[in-house]
Amino acid sequence: MPRDVSKDKRQRIGIHKRAGILAPLFSLYSKNSLGIGDFSDLKLLVDFAKQTHNSIIQLLPMNEVGSLFCPYDSLSSFALEPMYIVQDAYPKDIKKEFSVGKPHVDYRIKEVRTRLLKNIYLQRAKPDLKQLKRFEEKNSYWLPDFTLFKVLKEHHQGRAWYDWEDKFKNRDSAALQAFKNEHAEEINFQGWLQWVAFKQFKDALAYAGSKKVLLKGDLPILVSRDSADVWAHPQFFKLEFAAGAPPDMYCALGQRWGMPTYNWGQIAADNYRYLKEKLHYAENFYDILRIDHVVGLFRIWSIPYNEPQENQGLNGFFDPRDEDKWEERGRKILSVIVSNTKMLICAEDLGVIPRACPKALEEFGIPGNDVQRWVKDWKVKHDFLGPNGYRHLSVAILSTHDTTNWPAWWENEAGTVDEGLFTRRCNERGIDYNRARELLFDPERSRYARLRWRQDINSVDKLVYILGKPRDQLKDFIEFYENSYQEKEKLWKHFNLKGPMREKSDKEIIRAALEFTLKARSIFCIQTLIDWLSLAGMFKGDPYQYRINTPGTISDKNWSLVLPVSLDELLKNKACKDIKKMIKISGR
Repeated sequence: MPRDVSKDKRQRIGIHKRAGILAPLFSLYSKNSLGIGDFSDLKLLVDFAKQTHNSIIQLLPMNEVGSLFCPYDSLSSFALEPMYIVQDAYPKDIKKEFSVGKPHVDYRIKEVRTRLLKNIYLQRAKPDLKQLKRFEEKNSYWLPDFTLFKVLKEHHQGRAWYDWEDKFKNRDSAALQAFKNEHAEEINFQGWLQWVAFKQFKDALAYAGSKKVLLKGDLPILVSRDSADVWAHPQFFKLEFAAGAPPDMYCALGQRWGMPTYNWGQIAADNYRYLKEKLHYAENFYDILRIDHVVGLFRIWSIPYNEPQENQGLNGFFDPRDEDKWEERGRKILSVIVSNTKMLICAEDLGVIPRACPKALEEFGIPGNDVQRWVKDWKVKHDFLGPNGYRHLSVAILSTHDTTNWPAWWENEAGTVDEGLFTRRCNERGIDYNRARELLFDPERSRYARLRWRQDINSVDKLVYILGKPRDQLKDFIEFYENSYQEKEKLWKHFNLKGPMREKSDKEIIRAALEFTLKARSIFCIQTLIDWLSLAGMFKGDPYQYRINTPGTISDKNWSLVLPVSLDELLKNKACKDIKKMIKISGR
C-alpha cells in the first residue's frame, strides 16, 4: 500500500496547520436552550470558533445514549440523540423547571423533550413524505432495526434486550411482524425523530461550512451491549467478553467499560458492511472523523463477562492473544476505513500502544493524539519534549474528555503517582506501604488518590534505600519516580516563565501551556473549551470538579458537565480577542 493514503483528504480540507475546540454539545447552552444544548447551539459554537480563529470543532459522539448517558456506550452506532432536536417554543413551567446554567445536566430533560416532540409529531401537518421516504430508504440498513428496538425497549419498561421475552430477544420474525403492526405509530415516531435530527444536524454542518469551520466527529470503537446494533447483529460481537483497558500509571486496576468486543471474523465475512455503513452515515455530518481507541482495532483488552465487577480490568487479556496477528488485523480494518470515506480520519492512540499501531497510522497518513502531559522522553531524559518533538501527523492537546482539565492536572496530578497502583506494587514486593508513603510522599500535596513526591527524595538511590529492596527488583518503582519526580518544575522550564514554580494554576501558566501546544509541529491543535476558557478565569474553586468524565466510575457527574457561561455571553467575552490573537500569532 502507498504511504499516506489520506493525503488527498487533507488536500480537500486544506493542508495547513489549524486550531480547534473540543466541546460536548451537552455542556453548551444559550438563552433559548431547554435543559441541554441543541443543534442551534452548535451554530453559536461555530460563531465562537470563527470569532476566535479556530477552524475545527470537535464533538463527542452524537449517538443516542442509554441510561448512563455515556456517548461511548450508545444505543446505536447510527441513531442521533433526539435530546438535541431544536424546538420553537417551550411551556413556561417546563422552561422554569429545566432552566439552563446549572453545573450539571438534569437528564430528566430527555423524557420531557421527547414528550414535547411527540406532541409536535401528533399535531404536525403532513411532513414531506417524499423526503422522509428517501431518508428511510437510504438508511434501510439500520433504521428499521433501531426504531423497532426503541419501541420494544419501551414495551419492556426499559429493560435490556437480553432480558426481553424470548420471542423478541431472539428476533422471532412472526412475533416481530405482529408487534410492528400493533405499534406502527410509535415506530413511525422514532423514525420521524431520526429524520428531524438528521436534517437539523446537516443544517449545522452547512452553517459551519459557510463559516469555513470544519466539524470533527467521533466514532466510538464500541457500542453498548444493550444496543440496536448488538440485538440486530449478535454475530458481530463476542458477548462473552467485556471490553476495557489494562492497568497503567493512572488506573491501578485498569478499566472495564462493559461493551462487548467485536467478532471481526464475522464482520469481515459480511465484507465489512457494518463498518462501511457507519462511515457512510457519519459523512452526512462531519468533515473529519476521530476513531476512538484505534489500538482496539489491532488488539483489545477483553475481560470475561462473568469476572467480578470490582476487579475492573485486572484479569483481562489482549484479543487476539497471538501478538503476531495484531498488525495484520489493524491494518486491514484501517484500510477498509480510509478506502470507504471522504472524511479525513484521525485516531485516538493513547494508552499502551503496540509498535504496529503508530507504524500503520503513519503509513495511512492518520494523525494521532499528542497530549502534552504524556509527550515525553520516557526512557533517557525523563523530560517533556519541546514543540518540535510532537509528531507532525498529530493533534496537539492539553487534555481530553477522559482526563482532568489542564489546571486540575497541574494542581493535583503533575509530579505524582497513582496511589492504588503504588499500593499494589508495594503489596506484591512485600514493601511496607504505610512506611513508604510516609517517607516518600508529601501529605499536603497528595490528593485525589495521587501521591506527590517529597522534594528531598532527589535521587534514585534515596528511593531504593527507603524501599529496602535490591535495585533490580525495583525497576517499575524507579520508572514511576524518574518520569514523575519534579514533573512540574521540568514543564515550568519549558514554558520559560519567570520566578519560582507556582503550585496553583493561573492565567499566565495556562496561557503558557496553550501557547506551547500551539507552537507544536502538529498539523492540528485542538483544546477542550474548558482549557480555552480557563484562560479567562471562568472556573471558580478547585478545577478538579470540572471533569467531563472520570474513567472507571459511574456517577451523575460524568457526561453532564455544563459550562459556567452561556454561548450568548461567551460571544461577547473579551477572551475571544485574546484567543484569536494567540492562534494567529502561532500561524494556525
